[in-house]
Amino acid sequence: MNNKRNFAPIFFVGPHIILFIVFILIPSIYGIYASFTNWNLISDPVWVGLDNYKTILTDADSTFYAQFFNGLVNTLLFVVFTVPLMIIIPLMIAVALEHKEVKFTSLFQTLLYVPGLISISAAALIWSLIFNKQLGVVNNLFGSEHVWAATQPYAWLTIIVITVWAGIGGNMIIYRAGINGVSKDLYESAEIDGAGPVRKFFSITLPSIKFPLIYTMVMTTAGAFNVFAQPLMMTSGGPKQGTTVLMMYIRDLAFSHGESIAGIASAMAVLLGLVILVISAIQYYVMSRNAA
Repeated sequence: MNNKRNFAPIFFVGPHIILFIVFILIPSIYGIYASFTNWNLISDPVWVGLDNYKTILTDADSTFYAQFFNGLVNTLLFVVFTVPLMIIIPLMIAVALEHKEVKFTSLFQTLLYVPGLISISAAALIWSLIFNKQLGVVNNLFGSEHVWAATQPYAWLTIIVITVWAGIGGNMIIYRAGINGVSKDLYESAEIDGAGPVRKFFSITLPSIKFPLIYTMVMTTAGAFNVFAQPLMMTSGGPKQGTTVLMMYIRDLAFSHGESIAGIASAMAVLLGLVILVISAIQYYVMSRNAA
């Protein structure tokens, strides 16, 4: 009887587990603990229980109350506007690239995926130049000197454009992988039965990529709630804090130029995490039930 154990999987999985514990699990647990304390990142945390949460959620006269709900509303606006675009546009492109008449599909796919390889900071710099008041391509095209990032709703428009531009390539490839797994015989049978493009999409294509759709919906939504770099670099949260998202308030409170208020910042981060968890769970439940 061979009692030798195969330790090979441990060498592959072990480093990932260690990195997860060190850089995600432990900081997350400490962040939850810090949310119940009064802490400035220098002195020892002082336990205050639920005081931080009460201040954020119930004290209407508190600055932290105003910051939290203003940041949450702006974050929700970003999610509502960007997530549908990040789902629908890549899906339309993926379907279009599957048509026989479309040539150079690999080239188009590569060109659409490249923006996703660029850091969001570099992407923001590129688009800030495109929307520049004097030198930008957009103003030169329309013959204007509009300050896009300084007025609404154009400030949101610049943020949404850069987000969709940078993110559609990844989702598109996921959808194409799902579509490519569908038997061509199904489409041929549907054509014989007289099914048009719309019917084939809803009867064959969409059901075949239900699990990629669930994955992209949940992950895209969670990522959208964590938006930070786009509004920071494109609009600096303006005009009049109209694009200041919750992550920007959390960063400022924890690492401000004055005294850090890391306890309040941690409580806001925990509340944001709970919002993401609840919405992701609802999305997964509803989409999985409909896909069953």
